Amino acid sequence: MSREIETFLDQLILSRGLSHNTREAYRADLEALENFLNKNCGRDVISATRKDIIDFLESQQKNKFSPATLERRLVAIKVFYAWMADEGPLQDDPAAPLTTPKQIKRLPDTLTEEQMRMIVTAFDGETPLSLRNRAMLELLYASGLRATELVTLKLDELHLNEAFLRCTGKGNKQRVVPIGDKAAEAIKEYLEKGRPALAMRYDDGSLFISNRGEHLTRITLWNIVQEAAAKCGLKDKVHPHTLRHCFATHLLSHGANIRAIQEMLGHANIATTQIYTHVDTDKLLETHRRFHPRG
Repeated sequence: MSREIETFLDQLILSRGLSHNTREAYRADLEALENFLNKNCGRDVISATRKDIIDFLESQQKNKFSPATLERRLVAIKVFYAWMADEGPLQDDPAAPLTTPKQIKRLPDTLTEEQMRMIVTAFDGETPLSLRNRAMLELLYASGLRATELVTLKLDELHLNEAFLRCTGKGNKQRVVPIGDKAAEAIKEYLEKGRPALAMRYDDGSLFISNRGEHLTRITLWNIVQEAAAKCGLKDKVHPHTLRHCFATHLLSHGANIRAIQEMLGHANIATTQIYTHVDTDKLLETHRRFHPRG
């Protein structure tokens, strides 16, 4: 194995604390690429071109590797070359333009941007519950939060003036997630006109509360999403996780950097295409503002 791949793997262990299994998955994928380049292209990993990488992936497809394996290998390759361009000997990243279309096609129930606009604006009333529901849907689509992350979000984790929130995801890991303008407007209106009425008798500090002042359950959120979908004639196609899929898919289709998307989603391992590259808060906010349809 080349020195560059070994150094890359060592850096992942030191900087991101990856497990042995994740490291070995990267190793296997990059070794497969390296062997292909040496045998078929007369190149090493440093001199590989975009066409070489595409040829490698096509050869893997012809050899009947599963779509999941192909996607995992492309993720490993993209992370490796992004690191090489940032910290290694490369000036240009040959893998940067490559995306994972098969993965996007398999995402269940991904909606168009127009369908999502209908969903997030389905509650148009001015009652406290309508204001709450509209704010929840806007935030789900604007942030890509998981259902549990949304219903457990606390008021003090919301930073509207700075246009981001901090949430705790899987593995008790915290991350920063940008909030778009439309979501911020809906949340502000809910906080001013809706939430005070819901918290008159009790307030547990959650951002989104019931008419008893308690944080919502995932079942309640599911029912709210289903009600919104029914209003738009899409009831059988939409659930809370659909909005998370749409968040990622629409950002990617508008040209957002896949590493920033993965960081906003809070993915934890290679199986869910987590990219182990640091993206600072300012970069996340700028990516969201530029590329999200309702940013």
